[in-house]
Amino acid sequence: MHDDEIDVREDVVRALIADQFPDWAGAPVRRIASDGTVNAIFRIGDEAAARFLLRGRTVDAARTVLEREADASRRFAEHSPVPAPRPIAIGEPGEGYPLPWAVQTWLPGTIAPIEFEGSAAFAHDLAGLISALRATDTQGRIFQGDNRGGDIRDHDEWVEECFEKSVDLLDVPYLRRLWDHFRDLPRTSVDVMSHGDLQPLNVLVADGRLTGVLDTGSFAPADPALDAMAGWYLLDDDSRAVFREELNCDDLEWERSKAWSFEQCLGAIWYYVDSNPVMHRMGRLVLDRITANTKI
Repeated sequence: MHDDEIDVREDVVRALIADQFPDWAGAPVRRIASDGTVNAIFRIGDEAAARFLLRGRTVDAARTVLEREADASRRFAEHSPVPAPRPIAIGEPGEGYPLPWAVQTWLPGTIAPIEFEGSAAFAHDLAGLISALRATDTQGRIFQGDNRGGDIRDHDEWVEECFEKSVDLLDVPYLRRLWDHFRDLPRTSVDVMSHGDLQPLNVLVADGRLTGVLDTGSFAPADPALDAMAGWYLLDDDSRAVFREELNCDDLEWERSKAWSFEQCLGAIWYYVDSNPVMHRMGRLVLDRITANTKI
């Protein structure tokens, strides 16, 4: 998927676990099939999972990321109304893998399919989760970094690259007009605690209800509209209306939720067109939902 992707082999992972965590030396280790783009995931027995960063970086940079994610995941699990993984340890680089890596508790469940369209009951669960996260104290912090959740206009350069890469894939002139609308939306609300990426690959479901949340390491202050993106990724029109009402999104926050969703799915469409069909398909699905509900 990435030019700088690291090949993470199961035999290497098994050796690293046995060497650094002897209590798990005899536990079965197997790679978990995933369409995720950031980590390779390996299950350790019945109780833990190891996460290995897929993209190259320095050891110090990787350790900083993993320590920050562990702190965020620990806090997320304390405040989430549904189960979430908790950090256990950070492993060291070793033969066959050049970076630190993370171990967390294993969370059983079924990941939502890309085409998932939650019911009104699921919309209620989702709004309840986001409301609980928003109620968590930011401890005086505000959004930091260059990912989604700050100033929409900071993403102009990335979106322009997406347009250039999508000429043969999408109606770029129309999408430019949409972006001109989205990027100029004002920001009036203060930052709240946010998961940051509530999409199908990061939620667990059973019998149409939300049963767990994954990838919680980005839990941090952000634009409230960021987690409202979940409505475009996980709900149909009817259940999305329930979600919006329960989350009490005004017109501006709702439009900004489209803006963040647009920025993410636009990149997924061209970047993963050949390397990750699931991410590409999800991007197209979400873009279709946004354009069908936006009149420009």
